[in-house]
Amino acid sequence: MPREQHWIIAEPSPAAAELAASLKTSPLIAQILINRGVSDPAEAQQFLRPSLMHLHAPESLPNLRQAAARIAQAIAAGEKIVIYGDYDVDGITATAILWHAIRLLGGQVDYYIPHRIEEGYGMNPQAVAQICDSGARLIVSVDCGITAIDEARLIGDRGVDLIVTDHHEWRESSGIGDQVSGGGEENAPNGGIQQSAIQNPQSTIQNPLLPSCHTILHPRLPVGTPYPNPYLCGSGLAFKLAWALGQAVNGAMRVSETYRNFLVEATSLAALGTIADVVPLKGENRTLARFGLGLLKETKLTGLRALIASAGLTGRNLDSYDVGFLLAPRLNACGRMGHAQEAVEMLTQADETRAVQIATYLEERNRARQALERTIFEQALAQCEQLGYRQDDEDCRAIVLGAEGWHPGVIGIVASRIVGRFNRPTIMVALGNGHGQGSGRSIPGFHLARALQACREHLEAWGGHEMAAGLSLAGEHFDAFRRAFRDYARQAVSAEMLRPQLRIDCEAQVRQLTLPVVRDLERLGPFGQANPRPMLCCRNVELAGPPRRVGRTGDHLQLRVKQDGAPMKCIAFGAGAMFDTLKADARLDLAVEPVINEFNGYISVELEVKAMRPASA
Repeated sequence: MPREQHWIIAEPSPAAAELAASLKTSPLIAQILINRGVSDPAEAQQFLRPSLMHLHAPESLPNLRQAAARIAQAIAAGEKIVIYGDYDVDGITATAILWHAIRLLGGQVDYYIPHRIEEGYGMNPQAVAQICDSGARLIVSVDCGITAIDEARLIGDRGVDLIVTDHHEWRESSGIGDQVSGGGEENAPNGGIQQSAIQNPQSTIQNPLLPSCHTILHPRLPVGTPYPNPYLCGSGLAFKLAWALGQAVNGAMRVSETYRNFLVEATSLAALGTIADVVPLKGENRTLARFGLGLLKETKLTGLRALIASAGLTGRNLDSYDVGFLLAPRLNACGRMGHAQEAVEMLTQADETRAVQIATYLEERNRARQALERTIFEQALAQCEQLGYRQDDEDCRAIVLGAEGWHPGVIGIVASRIVGRFNRPTIMVALGNGHGQGSGRSIPGFHLARALQACREHLEAWGGHEMAAGLSLAGEHFDAFRRAFRDYARQAVSAEMLRPQLRIDCEAQVRQLTLPVVRDLERLGPFGQANPRPMLCCRNVELAGPPRRVGRTGDHLQLRVKQDGAPMKCIAFGAGAMFDTLKADARLDLAVEPVINEFNGYISVELEVKAMRPASA
């Protein structure tokens, strides 16, 4: 449990009481909605009661009709269609959505997923040449392709059409500075960043970035009316394209009942990609995630059932935690430790027996990934100590680590753990055979992709967004890159940014946290990026007796507290080391997340303590 954090408690809004009255809910819920930027009563009602009717119409996405019409034409003509996907959860689920859609509509479709280690992120010339030679007449990229200038030209020269669907950053001719960050994994394109624009808004040329491309779908494409949801991820884009494709094939705004049922089922795949890719869970993204999560328990998709069973979640109502920490890591492990092709097979054409085989394999790969991650993390911590990186050293504004033998598919996860430990932007580089492949994670306020742009003279390729990025470099340039990156961070990272912050929605009294109120808090989910689980501050609570160490090794603390006579049970995970410092009658301020605890048929409210400090005056 972090001990040195700056608590930032949101100012109470004078509009909370009025909004609460309008919604017939607690002022606590109203305040949290306002903190999420939802203050209009109608918008708040939609937030609390999301509906698939709230999804934006397909035609509001620029170029979507053209893309759907071309795929519908290919289906009608019996042309071979190949989906070129990505190896992370977003790319895997996007590929599956589009594959099912085209197959259901009678199309001839295959997919191609690059090998993470051997090919890297994005489209590559050898792969697209192979796809063209296999007889494909149309290639549709999902979750990649926005910088594939050479590959698009190669595809066009072969007389094959390319539709690009992507949500990652492109590069304006002036550089990276004004770009809006996307979501997802670090994505370093093969061959480096292209300094070109998708489109000048004043230009009548459709695709200057990919002049040989038939159509580009991108939620932030600067053409026509901006799409209302700029944070749509790869699986969300695939869902929208599948929707429009059904309309195009049916020749009407309504799709067939069979296809409609498929689209509803496909929200479960879109939910996996949306949550795993860490895009903001608000608006349309939250609607997709909410409904998709609700369908996972009873999903008809054979591969999803096998995946859920492998995680021991069969029959359970699933939430964003289950996706982010139990299901997504299994899908990602295949790409990190092997080839994601099998994960896509599981979610597309595998029968029940084969799906179970693949799910079992994914579980084995995930366990191997976890073991390797622990090993590399310990090695990384040892290297931090050798290099003098310390959390209390304000001169240390960034961390760059590298070693021979590190697995490129795991270092991004380890970089996240190093950031969690030191609260510094961190780059991890796997070195070998004179080459280095790196992955980075950042802290709020430090734009990682811009930092790599500033250090580009030492890199062969780089890409990503504000919070995550990837790179490749010659091994001999690693030390120079490390110096350049740390020099850049010294100027860009302020001392205040190095201090971990704990953002709290509002103060609450223990007696306010009743079962009905906490059930209403759960309705604010699914929780994730831009919609975190509500964090409350209970001030000046008194320990009602000594704390108790729990857990196999006593790593956690169980507390009983009271405030103005109202009792509450609390659990503080990872706080076992504080056992000797807490007196039985100590008064504390607690930062908590209320949860509903069900045990032996008894349902009660419990507080998960995320931070504690002596009671403030």
